[in-house]
Amino acid sequence: MRVVFMGTPEFSVPVLDALHAAHEIVCVYCQPPRPAGRGKKDRPSPVQARAEVLGLPVRHPVSLKGDEAQAEFAALQADVAVVVAYGLILPQAVLDAPKHGCLNIHASLLPRWRGAAPIHRAIMAGDAETGICIMQMEAGLDTGPVLLCERTAIGAEETTAELHDRLSAMGAQTIVEALGRLGSLVPVPQPDAGVTYAQKIDKAEARVDWTRPAVEVDRLIRGLSPFPGAWCKIGGERVKLLRSRLAAGSGAPGEVLSGFTIACGDGAVEIAEAQREGKRPMPARDLLLGWDLPDHLS
Repeated sequence: MRVVFMGTPEFSVPVLDALHAAHEIVCVYCQPPRPAGRGKKDRPSPVQARAEVLGLPVRHPVSLKGDEAQAEFAALQADVAVVVAYGLILPQAVLDAPKHGCLNIHASLLPRWRGAAPIHRAIMAGDAETGICIMQMEAGLDTGPVLLCERTAIGAEETTAELHDRLSAMGAQTIVEALGRLGSLVPVPQPDAGVTYAQKIDKAEARVDWTRPAVEVDRLIRGLSPFPGAWCKIGGERVKLLRSRLAAGSGAPGEVLSGFTIACGDGAVEIAEAQREGKRPMPARDLLLGWDLPDHLS
């Protein structure tokens, strides 16, 4: 099958590898290189870097709205386009160009968590499960009918980084299955009930409010790990909290109960991993060896 692949971040790379092993990738589309690092030199996206290693042709237009870009896309004569975290809106002419249209790999159980940050939001909301949906794309935001869905439980201590990697691998496996069964899969329209939107993460959300219940603080820490990273002030220093679990105990919000167990508005959380300013992430037990916490965090 002739496939156009459209994706940009690390999440998309396992999908590209799986499709490359199973089908003919006629072209890879991704976001243009962006300035990165101390020198602010243009750095290719993870998908571009991997595609070049695989010897695949790469395009990174800044837009697909122009007639020339759309004609170049149509000229690929693809059977299908597979889209996963690409980053550009696809005009109707692009959606219609491949023989079987454009399929999106979405990391949620649609219609829950349409939008930009479904993995973060599922953990932050305390969802018991999530999954991968293979969706037939249309003009609306993640509104198309679903061809195939795979579910998975969210672990009680799982972070966004860990769930991201699991769902990436699931997406790779599920899209290969979907393409193999494309002629027999029946598109199922999404229900109107249960629609939620996963808004892009705002860094202003990341500061920990110790007056909140422990279950919410724990979800915030795990949901924002590793990026942007939930944080608090410890002795005037901004510290990222990257891994946590619910713990026994109670006290004034922000009170250090023992070790790195902190009282919340209701209950307590134990910090399992943190990162001081200018330092690498460390397990809490190692970090505490050379650091005496104050009696209260802010």
